[in-house]
Order: sequence, then C-alpha cells, then structure tokens
Amino acid sequence: MAVVTERSVEIDELCVNTIRTLAMDAVQMANSGHPGTPMAMAPVAYTLWQQFLRFDPDDPIWPNRDRFVLSAGHASTLLYSLLHLAGVKAVNPEYERLGEPSVPLDDLQRFRQLDSRCPGHPEYRWTSGIETTTGPLGNGFATSVGMAIAANWQAQYFNRDGFDLFDYDVYALGGDGCMMEGISGEAASLAGHLKLSNLCWIYDNNHITIEGNTALAFSEDVATRFIGYGWNVTRVGDANDRERLAHAFEVFKQESERPTLVIVDSHIGWGAPHKQDTSGAHGEPLGEDEIKATKRNYGWPEEAKFLVPDGVYEHFADGVGARGKETRDAWIKRFDRYRAEHPELADQLLRMQRRELPEGWDADIPIFNEDAADVRGRRRLRRRELRRPQPPFRHPRALDARDPERSLAVEAALVWVAVPDLFRLRTDADPAVGDHGDPRHPHLHA
Repeated sequence: MAVVTERSVEIDELCVNTIRTLAMDAVQMANSGHPGTPMAMAPVAYTLWQQFLRFDPDDPIWPNRDRFVLSAGHASTLLYSLLHLAGVKAVNPEYERLGEPSVPLDDLQRFRQLDSRCPGHPEYRWTSGIETTTGPLGNGFATSVGMAIAANWQAQYFNRDGFDLFDYDVYALGGDGCMMEGISGEAASLAGHLKLSNLCWIYDNNHITIEGNTALAFSEDVATRFIGYGWNVTRVGDANDRERLAHAFEVFKQESERPTLVIVDSHIGWGAPHKQDTSGAHGEPLGEDEIKATKRNYGWPEEAKFLVPDGVYEHFADGVGARGKETRDAWIKRFDRYRAEHPELADQLLRMQRRELPEGWDADIPIFNEDAADVRGRRRLRRRELRRPQPPFRHPRALDARDPERSLAVEAALVWVAVPDLFRLRTDADPAVGDHGDPRHPHLHA
C-alpha cells in the first residue's frame, strides 16, 4: 500500500473537491440535475478509480478492463467529471480510438444540452467510458450482474494454461432508490447464487429520496438481506474516510467465494450548509448562494466555475492512467502470444470485439416459403437442423431484419450453444444440464 504523506492527502482532497465542484457547477449551469450524490460519493469514486480500477483512459474498450457502472444514473455528473479528469479518450461507433477527449470540459459545461457528451443520464456508445446506459433505478445494478457472468464465461471459454486473458472485476454504484427496486433484488439473488466474487456493489446509504427521508417508504435491513442472498457485506461509516474505503475495496479483492456489497454511509450534498441531508440536494441545482457557501466550506474560490486546479490532471494520470496503461500493455503482449498459440480462439475474440460474425455463419439456415412456415415445420427444423454446436456468438437474434424469410425460419427456434454452462459457475454440486443430461449444451431460448 502506498505511503500516505501530507502532500498526498492534500492532492487527494483537491481531486475530490474538484469532482464535487465540477458536478455542482454543471448542474447549476444547466439549471437542472442532481448535485447531491456526486458531492457525497466523490471520495468513494475517486478512491476506486485512483487506487483500484484497472482501466486505461487511452483505450477505454480494451477487453480485460474493470467495469464501472453508475446505477444511480441521475448522478451522472460524478461519472462525467471522472471521465474528464482521468483524460479518457473517445472511441467512435466502429470502436476505433480517436485520440480526443471523451468528455471535454466544454461538454461538461453544456451538461444536459443538445449534442453534449454529457446528457442527463449516462448513455452507452454516446460517451466513451460509459459501460451501459443507466437511468431507471436498479437497472445498472442488474446489468452489472450480467457483466460479471460474462467475465466468468469469457474466462472459461478463452483462458488457457499460461494465458489468463480474462479476470476483470465489475463495480456498480447505486443508492437507496436502486435498492428499493425489485430488479436489483432479483439480480442480487442470482449473483449470490452464482457466487460471482468478481462483483462489487457500492450502496450509497444517504437516507434521502426526492420526496424526503427514506423512512417514508423504506425501512428494511439491507445488510441482512444481502447476507441472506449469500453476499459478503462490509460497511464504511463515513464516505469521506478514504482509508476505510480503500480497506473495503481490498476486502472485495481478497474475496473469492461471494459477491461483495460495500455499504457507505454518506451525507447527500456534503458540505452544503443549508441543503446537506435534505431532498433539496437531490433533484435540483443548489443555487448560486448555496454553491458559494459550499465552496467556502471546501476552501475553494467562491467565484471560480469549472475550476480544475494545477496538478489535478497530472495526479489522475499518475494514478488510474499509469496503472491502466501498464496493465493494458501487459495484456496486449500476452494476447499476442496467445494469438500465436490459439489462432482460432483469438480470431473469435477479435470478431466479438468488433461485433463481427464469422464467414458463412448463416449458411446452414434453410429458407422457407410463406406457405411452408407452419409451427410444426419450425419445430422440426429446431430439432433436426439447429441441434449442433455453434460459435459462441451465433444466435438467431443476430439475423438481418432485412431478410424476413430467414428470420421466420428460426423465429421460434430453440438453439444449442456450445458454451460453458453458466449455471455451473455456482457450484460443482447439483449442476444444471441441458437436454439428454449434457451439461455442455444448455438451452438458450430465442
């Protein structure tokens, strides 16, 4: 662990307050948005990104990067500020790196404005560095479970002796609203069942919703619920305690049998003299006077807007930037050796990254005339023609919508997919199996 010095504490605090003030200023400039959670969670996100996240800002789509999901999408300025300060580079829809910033300061200043890279909620493929679109509460939490399952699948399918290509972790940050939603509970149950130890949820426990205190509608013991799901649960009593936050993430990194929930007790709108711990910091700008008073509490120039002090960019570059580059470069060298020894698997991986299908992928799919496309015919097709191992990315949903006859032929098909059985991730006992007791070929419904 790095030695903590007075200088390091000062620059860390400066970076945290830069995230806070950028978020406050962006929401105020737009006269719309949510400043409170970025102000509260800035130390949490900063500690994670700066000390733990394996993410290369110069290549935000390299395959083995850690994933960070902001389930509380209304707090989007928290993520936009991180993307800007970390110097994350843009990637176009063809997944080509452009070398330009994903979130220029100008776009942060145009938060929630037309064509800005900083819309009200994070949008996948609109802003590079956004792993998934979030907004509906709990959705990001649920998606992160799918990402953690995918990481296990990728490891089982692609990793070979001496070549651990995939071992990434998935982090997701959400709040009380995410925990109230049924989708997050269902996803958490599945994650515990599958023992997804590469998954870490961060729960911003601030007790405030847009209507008021969560006690109006929410009083369950979240920690006990997640222990019942089979999760490892740890708690940080103060969101500003970066040392305890780092310890919590270390606990997650050491856990090998269960997903981890880090409950962080926080104060929404931290530092705002009149709006901290109130719903007034939840879904509306703080107001110019409150922002000035808050900046005074931070020791920040009151009149400065969108200020990034000297040394902040460089500190992010020396932290998440340097660590991410080193980790990615080592992975690229490992993949080059892997490609020499396992060319077919390497080709499949590259195609998946580029969203490409193999040549002749649809050659075995028959074409039906309209009068022959009855249900029984399709069922016979399902059993006879498509019951064979397929590449991992072959699935009838990938059919070209411009070819309706072929789409009709597999519309209701039950496809065999030769992939590791995801449900065997949970335990060696009581394995789930497909038809005829063959665990290698689970059924995936179209």
